[in-house]
Amino acid sequence: MKALVKTQKGVGFIEIQDVEEPRPKPDEVLIEIKACGICGTDIHVKYDEFPYWPPVILGHEFSGRIVEVGAEVKRWKVGDRVVGEPHTLACGECYLCRTGNIQICPAKRSPGWGMNGAMARYLAYPGKLLHAIPDTMSFEEAAVVEPAANAVHDVIERAQVQAGDFVVVLGPGPIGLLAAMAARASGAREVAIIGRSMDEELRFTKARELGFQCFVNVDNENSKEKILALTGGIGADLVVECTGAPQAIVTTVDLIRKKGKICSIGLTGNKPVPFPWDQAAFKVCDVFFCLSTGYTCWDRTITLIASGKIQAGKLVTHRFPLDQWETAFDHVESLKALKVILNP
Repeated sequence: MKALVKTQKGVGFIEIQDVEEPRPKPDEVLIEIKACGICGTDIHVKYDEFPYWPPVILGHEFSGRIVEVGAEVKRWKVGDRVVGEPHTLACGECYLCRTGNIQICPAKRSPGWGMNGAMARYLAYPGKLLHAIPDTMSFEEAAVVEPAANAVHDVIERAQVQAGDFVVVLGPGPIGLLAAMAARASGAREVAIIGRSMDEELRFTKARELGFQCFVNVDNENSKEKILALTGGIGADLVVECTGAPQAIVTTVDLIRKKGKICSIGLTGNKPVPFPWDQAAFKVCDVFFCLSTGYTCWDRTITLIASGKIQAGKLVTHRFPLDQWETAFDHVESLKALKVILNP
């Protein structure tokens, strides 16, 4: 089968290769991949900026249909439509696994960087990590469940946005817009989205299509002054940081109220951040760091998408066959696209 492979360490070294079709182990199923999203992690792997074990097939944001079931799999059958948690190879024995946190087990290796992923026709996958998607949900929409589950886990489960909260989202990329929709689905009274001039044409436009009305362009406006004006001088109840940009991260404390909350999603790539520690201390704020997804957020996310409360499918702006991966990656990197789907 054809697969998109990161062949070795270093910048680049990605190509379409003919690889052997995977065979499912007794506790696995074989999934025919119908759609696979391009994630920022895939871009980081391209540029050697994220841990990975080559040669490895890229891709972890997938949806598909089961075409074969291993002998030990009981829950699933041929024909089931599924998505999957990316928590493969978690040991099951460490204190993190034993407390239900397999997503941060030191032994975990997700598809697309730690084991072969979904930018191929078939993927062998553990049955225990699968979730069913309803017949009303398209495979393309379902391919956005994984990033949406991150936003739901981070904003709803970790930071616990409350009905009536004023929420600020820094960064109107795919994760930022999913975080904004998650906050709105939980009853936030207003979600203000902060970006830059380069976000105006595509990202702010898409946010308006999704029904958001409050925006701050930090190239033209003072974000602190505007958020304080919108909240009667108090500040936001919750600030969700999705950029990973150090200059944006330091503004989060300016934007929250006393006893407010910061939800950290964006990664800096190990850049230093001059965080205003004393200012945060005097605001007595809570900071929630987030990584990957827990079990409960997956079915919750599928329900929110199926009900239309999170319009994940509307984030997809471009679709390409697998052999046009270079164009697809370029669209993501150059901000020509919001969410890109590859069809293996």
